[in-house]
Amino acid sequence: MTEPKRARRQRRAFSDKKEVEIKRAPSLTPVPTPSKKAGSAKIDLFILRHGEAGNRMTVVEKDSERPLTPEGRTEMQKIAKSLKAIGLQTDRIYTSPLRRARETAEIAAKILEIPTLEEWDELKPDGSKTGLYRKLARLEQNLRPILVGHEPYLTSMIGEIIGTTSAKIVLKKGGVAKVRITSFSPRISGELRWLLTPKIIAKMS
Repeated sequence: MTEPKRARRQRRAFSDKKEVEIKRAPSLTPVPTPSKKAGSAKIDLFILRHGEAGNRMTVVEKDSERPLTPEGRTEMQKIAKSLKAIGLQTDRIYTSPLRRARETAEIAAKILEIPTLEEWDELKPDGSKTGLYRKLARLEQNLRPILVGHEPYLTSMIGEIIGTTSAKIVLKKGGVAKVRITSFSPRISGELRWLLTPKIIAKMS
């Protein structure tokens, strides 16, 4: 083989090898490597913040009964229709029992034709994340449930799952995040797959 041909083949081989290495490069998100011994799992969570519900009330009991505004209901209907148009499918949705979250979940369940809707106290603004993780760990693998809740609870939960408390995550009202849980032991861990604002969701359909 002549020297120029050998040089071209070596350059091509290096280029191919580099491309493979780039594709196999690990995500920058610090996610522990799951294993069967470490309680491996695979659950895709769709995390939905409730829609617009007007001004917050100072009395906790009254604030828990704060409903979606007419604009908030309309926006949530559009968001749910867009999620359906892009092919989001699930057979269950878990929601905070607070009225604004429950109404958000009901709109999503109706449009997405979700047969199972349950209220989980763990999804309240002051709910127990540890209790939530225990419930999620008992679900079958390969599920894709929707969780409906509040801020800052939801973004704090996302941060715990992906293993960082310093990530600047903003989940707007009506926004949706997708998180893949890969392990529940020794602690819950996974990766943030995407984070969408209501405007982006509307443009996707």
